Amino acid sequence: MSYCIFGAFSGWEPLFTIPDLTFTNPWQLGPYLLLALFMTLLATIYTHSFYGCKRLFDRLPIRKHFRPAIGAFLTGVVALTLFFLFGQQKSVLAVLAFGYSAIQGAMTQDAHTNMGALILLTIALGKIATTSLTISSGGSGGVFGPSMVIGGCGGGALGIILHNLWPSLVPHPACFVLVGMAGFFAAAAKTPFSTMIIVSEMTGRYALLLPSLWVCTISFILSGKQSIYSSQVEGRAYSSAHRGSYIREVLAEVRVSAFLSPQQEVLSLKPGDSLATILDRLSRASSSVLPVVNNAGRLLGVVNLEEAYLASQSPALGPLVLAADMMLGYIQPLTPNDTLDRAQELFIENDLLALPVVNDLDQREVIGMVRRFEIASAYLRHIHGPA
Repeated sequence: MSYCIFGAFSGWEPLFTIPDLTFTNPWQLGPYLLLALFMTLLATIYTHSFYGCKRLFDRLPIRKHFRPAIGAFLTGVVALTLFFLFGQQKSVLAVLAFGYSAIQGAMTQDAHTNMGALILLTIALGKIATTSLTISSGGSGGVFGPSMVIGGCGGGALGIILHNLWPSLVPHPACFVLVGMAGFFAAAAKTPFSTMIIVSEMTGRYALLLPSLWVCTISFILSGKQSIYSSQVEGRAYSSAHRGSYIREVLAEVRVSAFLSPQQEVLSLKPGDSLATILDRLSRASSSVLPVVNNAGRLLGVVNLEEAYLASQSPALGPLVLAADMMLGYIQPLTPNDTLDRAQELFIENDLLALPVVNDLDQREVIGMVRRFEIASAYLRHIHGPA
């Protein structure tokens, strides 16, 4: 809905207008390899300067709400320095503002005579400096837009140089602008595949998908574990957003039968057992729950330690209380074929720390007990391996 409203006012064209770019020569992967190495270097400079500035601002002995003002002042110093060095207002605006105009200019053929490699590289490095100073000081801003400018201008600068050296292998520097945007953010943010799709959609072209895949993969691998997102976890298993589905996926691989053994002794109660017998069995049991069975061994219910403890606090009622009086009869037991995710659901439904295991739901003969913490232990063993 937001895109439809946006498109109704601003149009439906892609963000960038690019010439007709193609990939037809496998030997062009050689220059693209150099682009991947250069994007990895730029991403390393970006992340180190970003968090280096953050550490410096954190050490300043001033109140936090004054730090963005210092960052804004230093950002202006960077912009004025670039203006005095090159005297180009457009390059200064590209460093201070969004900078998308610099990317668009680098993609047009006539801009390569007016916007040289040095100017594009200066915009990329200046954008690294201003983004680091703005956000690391506590100012408001994002990292995706600046990353597109850094990767696009840095890639365009390298594309112009390689075009002058090998015009047959680098027929159009605009290819390096487009692929550079994808490769840089893949290295800086550790998002290689989604970045390829986003950049292709921003330009409306998928003709350079293969070199983008080549550059993004190499820059992603060579950049190591560094990331502009410091809180980014290594995988879905460590993400709180996906932890629930991942736990279910792991627990679905293990069955309750893995916790049963022929030597396992199952302490049980009869409906007529007294409170003294109940307390004695609970003291010798390995769990806080005991099954109550009839003479044929059929499960009737369970007695919880908490209920037995409360009954023991009334000595006058002790001789009158039997297992049948404290028994929870409406519980759903486990079966050996139940998966651990199903067992977890039953633990929550029954609100117990242990559940009896029956041979099947018809005969309901108790063959073991499973404790809730054993499921957590099984999950950790599957994730981290045996200790």
